[in-house]
Amino acid sequence: MALSLYVDTARWRAHQKSVIDQFPGLIPVCKGNGYGFGHERLAEETARFGADMLAVGTTYEAAKIKDWFGGDLLVLTPFRRGEEPVPLPDRVIRSVSSVDGVHALVGARVVIEVMSSMKRHGVREEELGQLASAIEDVRLEGFALHLPLDRPDGTDAVEEVIAWMDRLRAARLPLHTMFVSHLRAEEQARLQQQFPQTRFRARIGTRLWLGDHEATEYRGSVLDVTRVAKGDRFGYRQQKAASDGWLVVVAGGTSHGVGLEAPKAMHGVMPRAKGVARAGLATVNRNLSPFVWAGKQRWFAEPPHMQVSILFVPADAQEPQVGDELVAHLRHTTTQYDRLVER
Repeated sequence: MALSLYVDTARWRAHQKSVIDQFPGLIPVCKGNGYGFGHERLAEETARFGADMLAVGTTYEAAKIKDWFGGDLLVLTPFRRGEEPVPLPDRVIRSVSSVDGVHALVGARVVIEVMSSMKRHGVREEELGQLASAIEDVRLEGFALHLPLDRPDGTDAVEEVIAWMDRLRAARLPLHTMFVSHLRAEEQARLQQQFPQTRFRARIGTRLWLGDHEATEYRGSVLDVTRVAKGDRFGYRQQKAASDGWLVVVAGGTSHGVGLEAPKAMHGVMPRAKGVARAGLATVNRNLSPFVWAGKQRWFAEPPHMQVSILFVPADAQEPQVGDELVAHLRHTTTQYDRLVER
C-alpha cells in the first residue's frame, strides 16, 4: 500500500522529444527532488536522449548525480567565496554571478550569470568592464541570462537578451555561447537567426519533464475505512464528525509532501476571492485534500499525518474499499512517492 507515481512512459518520452526538437542544444535541468521523478531517473533519461550536459541546482546535487550521468554538469546556484568545498570532477561547470566569484575560481570552468529583469542575481552592466581581465584566469563556457516567466509590462524577452548581447559586445567579452531560461522556441529561433555566431542553449526543467500533465498521475492506496455517525469523535484531536460517513485512511502524508503548498501569485478578483474563501474555511478546520474519490476532491478529516492522510467521505457517496487507489493532485516538485509504476 503506497503513494504511487504512475508514468505513461511512451507518452512522457514523446513529450520530451517534442521539447528537445524545438530547442536545439537544450540542457535538461535536474534539481530539487528531480521534478518528482528523482535525480537518478532524470539522469538516466538525459543520458538516454543523448544530451551532453545536465544542469543541477547545487554542488551537493552535482556530487550525487556525477555517478549517474557521465557528461558535463552545470551547477545553477552561483558560487560564493567561502562556501563549503565539495569534491567535484573537472566536468562540473560553476555558475558565477559576481566579479569576485570569477576571481576566486582560477582555472575553473564557469558560466557567468548577468543580471536580468528577474533581479535575483547576476553581474551588473556597470561591472562588465572588470570582467575582461578576470576571465583570463578561468575557462569561460559562456554567459547566462535567467528571464522572468511573466511580463505584465509588455516588455519583450528577445529584446532583453539582445540588449545584454550588445552590452557584452561593447565590453569586448566573448559571445560564443549564451545560456538562457524561459524563452519560447520561436524566441530562441529569432535570436539564433540574428546572432548566428553565438550558440544559444536553453536550460529547461519544468517544460521538459512536466509539460504533459496527462503523462503522469499520483495515486494513494486506501489502507482502512471506518464508518462514523454524526457526532462521533475521531483522530488525534478527537474532533466530532459533522455528519454520517466514512473515515478513509489513504497512503500519503507530510513525509510525501501531502499538505504542502507553495504561495501563489494571484491576479484578478476571482482568484483572490477563492483564496479568501479557502482561508476562511481553514479557520474552522475545513481543508480540501488533494485526493479524489467519486469525482470529487475530498476534505481532510484532520491535518495529514506523517505517512497517511485521513479523509472524510460523506454517506451519500460510494463507500471506498481497502485497496482502492485515489487519484491525488500533487505538485511534483514537493512530492516524494513510495514507488514509481511504468505503464
